[in-house]
Amino acid sequence: MLFKKSACGYIIVGLGNPGKKYENTPHNAGFMAIDYIADTLNCKITRSKFDALTATTELFGEKVFLMKPQTFMNLSGNAIRKAADFYKIPPENIIVIYDDIAIMPGKLRIRLQGSAGGHNGIKSIISNIGDTFPRIKIGVGDRRGNESGLVDFVIGNFSSRDKKEMVSRFDDIFLATQDIIKGESNLAMNKFNG
Repeated sequence: MLFKKSACGYIIVGLGNPGKKYENTPHNAGFMAIDYIADTLNCKITRSKFDALTATTELFGEKVFLMKPQTFMNLSGNAIRKAADFYKIPPENIIVIYDDIAIMPGKLRIRLQGSAGGHNGIKSIISNIGDTFPRIKIGVGDRRGNESGLVDFVIGNFSSRDKKEMVSRFDDIFLATQDIIKGESNLAMNKFNG
């Protein structure tokens, strides 16, 4: 798909929940990762647009639109659809970064499409734009037994060890987004899935 020079060619989305109370929680792994990407690219995700905090920057010669939906996790797809419609970006050019409880902290899993796997943010995105968008799952581990349920775990505070393991992969997440934009998704999966 061809884009005008002024248009964005890709959207990179980090999923999470807005507000101080959610900052250090597993469900905000996507927010943390996209903030790392923005810092690496010397920009700040602060502009309010499409029910999200956003920034426009360049990555590997492509103009990219960074997003942190502010709709809360379960409605993330609404914000993404608005941006995709405005910039006329197909799902294949929307990279979504989010937490996955089925993967241990410090592990990544990159997929080009698929089901929601029980993740409500991904369910919302699929219902808005379909399931053919690339995704980078960040392992946050599963309940440790002292939480009463899944919700308590994903919106509870990270353990310092788990957070350190997760944050240690942010540079790999940044490199994986570059590979996807370069059309080297298979290479990204081979390098970083584990």
